[in-house]
Amino acid sequence: MKTWPSILGALLWGAVSGHALTLATSGATDYVILTQPGASPPEANAARELAETLRAITGAEFKVETAGAIVPARAILVGPGSAARQAFPEIPFEQLGLEEIVIKTKGDVLLLAGGRPRGTLYAVSQFLQRQCGVRWWTPWASRVPKAPTLTLSSLDLRYRPVFESRDPYWFPAFNTRWAVRNFSNSQSASIPEDWGGSIRYKGFVHTFYPLVPPDEHFAKHPEWYSEIKGKRTRDHAQLCLTNPELRAYVVERVKQWLRESPEARIISVSQNDWYGFCECAKCKALDEAEGSHAGTLLDFVNHVAEQIETEFPHVAVDTLAYQYTRQPPRTLKPRSNVIVRLCSIECNFREPLEAPANATFADDIRGWAKICDRLYIWDYTTDFAHYLQPHPNWYVLGPNVRFFAAHHVKGLFEQGAYQSHGSEFSELRAWVLAQLLWDPRQDDGALIREFLEGYYGPAAPAIARYLDLMHEASAGWNLTCFSKTDTPFHRFATLSAAEKLWREAEAAVAGDTELLARARPGRLWLGYVWLSLWDKLRKDCADAGLTWPVTESKADFAQWWLKLAQGDPERPWTKVTLVNESGLTLEKFVERAVGAK
Repeated sequence: MKTWPSILGALLWGAVSGHALTLATSGATDYVILTQPGASPPEANAARELAETLRAITGAEFKVETAGAIVPARAILVGPGSAARQAFPEIPFEQLGLEEIVIKTKGDVLLLAGGRPRGTLYAVSQFLQRQCGVRWWTPWASRVPKAPTLTLSSLDLRYRPVFESRDPYWFPAFNTRWAVRNFSNSQSASIPEDWGGSIRYKGFVHTFYPLVPPDEHFAKHPEWYSEIKGKRTRDHAQLCLTNPELRAYVVERVKQWLRESPEARIISVSQNDWYGFCECAKCKALDEAEGSHAGTLLDFVNHVAEQIETEFPHVAVDTLAYQYTRQPPRTLKPRSNVIVRLCSIECNFREPLEAPANATFADDIRGWAKICDRLYIWDYTTDFAHYLQPHPNWYVLGPNVRFFAAHHVKGLFEQGAYQSHGSEFSELRAWVLAQLLWDPRQDDGALIREFLEGYYGPAAPAIARYLDLMHEASAGWNLTCFSKTDTPFHRFATLSAAEKLWREAEAAVAGDTELLARARPGRLWLGYVWLSLWDKLRKDCADAGLTWPVTESKADFAQWWLKLAQGDPERPWTKVTLVNESGLTLEKFVERAVGAK
């Protein structure tokens, strides 16, 4: 299994020498969990989560009470407040960031607190994971160790997350409780306010036409839309960003959107999901002067941000540095209330983003980092054309997150397969990314190993060898987020070896129905490639004089594969519904692969 060093220093969690605390002895406790007077709903939920999980670990009943004037000798204080200030006067609670956490012991008192709204929830989760060994691998799989006697070393931690926005955008990560427990503040997880809420957008991306619908405005105002080859058009076009009347209209539209959504803290004013930039004389002159089409875009977005700032001082305007706007401008800089979201869509995801294969993108991130106070990244961690097939990018996840952190990125959107369960290693990527987004200093190789062992159990060694096999077989290949199926690492010899490893994994957990259900999707992912390349792979097998490793009949194999993809009704997460972003169903895929009946 490939390993990676932790290059950014010591891990954030840890103990200091000194007095040890024994929270439970032989399934009993004399500790009480104290919430603060005036505790917020998220802090009250954090205390309940702590009590329930400690009971599951130790068997002891931890009472939850509101702190009084005197803090007991043995107490766990949850959240900032008067009792916390009394016991820990040295901590400047009023200075804690929105998600900053404090974990500290003094005598026999343990403090788990953080900034509002989510910090205390994260402090409790941090403590349960790093001091108690709890893991929430997926919404349906966790590890809660059994320790009737639970003793802690002295603790002293204050930590503020590197990224203010953390979104491991994979289907399993949309579960609310999983997201909170794994430090994700993604709006896609629909986190209610009593569980800390999340970062709220109005719009999200590609909002030019939602803001200025061409069906409503093009006939009357064609000058608001792109001039392409001398003609104003709405067809796969953008907006004419230098037009003063358009600017005034968009400012009012943005204000209207924000008045309709007072919970929003970020509003997207961003280009459509295609090219079609305006080539009128004024737009062209500004772009040429700035050396990038980001010139007109940033000038436009800065104007909108300035015009709304008085009424909405708490809102940032988010825009894209995407495709034709990826390169930073020469002289323009984003205003302080502007977020630039740089997109890595053209990159080779087999290699780290700071590798020579991705030199242009690395130059762009360095350029934006110099001029942008709030730089966000839209990164791509799946193959949108083939959600199921092997996509060997797992060993670059950690280096890439650390690369972003090193360049002062404030927000990370790690887009994966977001429409269905069953996509290739969706659970692994969701958990590993969530952990890295919380603390990029972690050893990603160790995280991968830990997930494999925790989620797959005895099947882990074979699956680890599979990861190495596909990683090595894909060396030198330009792995995009729209890769083909017919790639060098999908050759017969590699797939045959991979098939053996997944069968070995299944055999290792054959007596455990839960672990077997977790391991079986590996055969599904390989089966997608067998069906896609059946004739070619049969020929390669015959030419090499080797043994065909799956069913001889393509039709029979397709039906076996389709049944496997239907999953177990008692385990909804085993059912796959889509095989790509375009919405291709499994039935349609099989029909194409085998031939219409």
